[in-house]
Amino acid sequence: MKDGSIILQKAEEYRADMASFLRDMIAIPSESCQEERIILRIKEEMEKLNFDNIKIDEMGNILGYVGQGSHLIAMDAHIDTVGVGDEGLWTHDPYKGYEDKEIILGRGASDQEGGMASMVYAAKIIKDLNLEDDYTLLISGTVQEEDCDGLCWHYMIEEEDIRPEFVVITEPTSCNIYRGHRGRMEIKLTTHGVSCHGSAPERGENAIYKMAPILNDLKALNMKLKKDDFLGKGSLTVSEIFYSSPSRCAVADGCSISIDRRLTAGENWEFALNQIRELASVKIAEAEVEMYKYTRPSYTGLKYPVKSFFPTWVIEEEHPVCQTLVDSYQKLFSEKPLVDKWTFSTNGVSIMGRYAIPCIGFGPGHEDQAHAPNEKTWKDELVKAAAIYALIPDTYLNKYVDKMPEITKNIIE
Repeated sequence: MKDGSIILQKAEEYRADMASFLRDMIAIPSESCQEERIILRIKEEMEKLNFDNIKIDEMGNILGYVGQGSHLIAMDAHIDTVGVGDEGLWTHDPYKGYEDKEIILGRGASDQEGGMASMVYAAKIIKDLNLEDDYTLLISGTVQEEDCDGLCWHYMIEEEDIRPEFVVITEPTSCNIYRGHRGRMEIKLTTHGVSCHGSAPERGENAIYKMAPILNDLKALNMKLKKDDFLGKGSLTVSEIFYSSPSRCAVADGCSISIDRRLTAGENWEFALNQIRELASVKIAEAEVEMYKYTRPSYTGLKYPVKSFFPTWVIEEEHPVCQTLVDSYQKLFSEKPLVDKWTFSTNGVSIMGRYAIPCIGFGPGHEDQAHAPNEKTWKDELVKAAAIYALIPDTYLNKYVDKMPEITKNIIE
C-alpha cells in the first residue's frame, strides 16, 4: 500500500488545478435537465487527464473509467444544481463566483461540483502514483439529481447494467464519513368542489375550504411521526398549493397540495400514504392521496418515468465498505473520523435503497451550503477529498474485499 503522505503531497500539487476546474463548472449554469454544457466540460477535463475510457450515456450521465481490473468501484457526483433564487441575496455573481486563498463561492460549489473536481483529480493521482490494481474505478457525473434523486442510477443499473461492488457518494459531508440518510417521497393531495358564481357561494362547494382542516391535521401529524436513534425522526411539510377555478369571481372547484415526506427507518411509501388517508379531515373531504410520478425528459430528450419514492438507506458502521473509508481516513490524517449521516437525500436512495449496492458518503463542502445563497466550498477540503478518493480502492483491495457480504438483490418497487 502506498504511503499516505505521498498521496497527500500529490493531492496538494493539484490544489490550483482542482480550484480552476471547479470554477469552470460553476460558471456554467446547469440546472436539472440543462446539464449538457457542463457534461462536455467534464469530458474535456477527463480527456486531458488521460482517463482510460469516457462515455456519455443516453440519459446524459458522464462515465469516466480508470483501470481495467475485475473489481468495479464507483464514485458519484451529481453535477446539476438548483437555481440561484433571489440574486439580491448573493454578495457575488453566483456563476462568476469568487475565490480567495481558502474558499470558492458560487452555485454548485458544495452541492456538489466540488466532489466532481476532487474525484477527477483523484483519478490523476492514481495514475501518477501507479496505484492501479485489480480494480476498475468509475467516476460518474450524474444528471437530474436535484429534480429526482437516484433516477440517474436507476437508469444506469437497469439499462447500462452498471453494478459496482460499492459506491462512494461525494455529496458534501464536511469531509466526514456518512453512512446513510432518511428516504423521502413526494405526495399529492387533492380536494374537489363545485364551482359557482362568487356572489352566491352557497350554491357551490369550495375545494379550498375543504383543504383547510387537512392542512391543520398534516401539521399535527408531523409532530407524531416515528423516530429512529440514528436517522432521526420522519417528517412532512406542505411544500406547494394549487387551485382550479373558472375565475376570480367564482368558487374554487379544485385544490391540491404537495407534501414533502421524509421517511425514517421502518417507514415505506404505503405506510406514509395510509397515514394521510386515515386522517379524519381527509376522509370527510373524500380527498385523493397519491404519489407523484417524475416524467421530465433529460437534456438528451430521454424520458425515464419513475414514481417519486426514494427509499431510506443505512450501511452498518462495521460494514467493510464503511471500514474502508475509516481506515483510509486514519491512514491519511492520523486521527479518527466522525461517522454520521446526511439530513438531505442523495443518489444512494437508488443505489443502496432500491438495489442494495453498498454506499458510503465522503465529500468536500458543507451540507448547510446546499441550495443557499453565497454557497461556497473550502480548498483544503477539495485536497483532502481527492487524497482519500485516490486511496480508497487500494485500501479496499488490500484489506476488505474478502470481507464483503453477498449483495442481496432485494429490489424495491
